Amino acid sequence: MLPARNRMTRSTEFGTTVSRGIRAVQPDLVVHALRSDAAAEPGPRIGLVVSKAVGNAVQRHRVARRLRHVARTVLDELDPADRVVIRALPSSRHAISARLEQELRTALRRTRPKPEDLR
Repeated sequence: MLPARNRMTRSTEFGTTVSRGIRAVQPDLVVHALRSDAAAEPGPRIGLVVSKAVGNAVQRHRVARRLRHVARTVLDELDPADRVVIRALPSSRHAISARLEQELRTALRRTRPKPEDLR
């Protein structure tokens, strides 16, 4: 379970992260990441989007539980100003947690600026 301080709850925060963030697509996930200018709340914040396209309520909740568990494992690697939205694609319904974790780590790596971009 994600700690409450790391959960994204406001729709404006979701909207800003999705519209202004960097997007990385994986087979089962789409990750939007944004480094917030003003970190009002301490710590990285993670939000989940699991639409009806993923399946019925039982399947959506199962996917959401897996994603929360996987997101918890990457919290220590995120900057306190990071905002991340993870959108589950329909194929995530059949993915195991290890695959979801690998895809999340790959997507987060792709959203980070490259060292040569920081010059």
